[in-house]
Amino acid sequence: MKIALTIMTALMLAGSVLAAPFPKGDPKAGKALFDKAKCDACHASMMGGDGTKLFTRPERKMKSADALLKRVQFCAGQVGAQWFSEEEEHVAAYLNRQYYKFP
Repeated sequence: MKIALTIMTALMLAGSVLAAPFPKGDPKAGKALFDKAKCDACHASMMGGDGTKLFTRPERKMKSADALLKRVQFCAGQVGAQWFSEEEEHVAAYLNRQYYKFP
């Protein structure tokens, strides 16, 4: 019983670390929202055809999870995505998992 409790505790802690810094964000849902809003098309036009360069360039502007969420909120407003705050967190969680890896 003690071993099972230890394993369960370790799994719960690992899950919370993996979800940080967007504990309510679902990266899978975020990717779907990102794709549906056609974020790639805008990013590709800004980066000469490869939208992923926006996230991977050495001089990228996002330096923290808070800045990433604020940028997602700004971009959503610019394209009229009309996302709820939970959806913005999903997108930020997706981008963080895919590109940024903020703790």
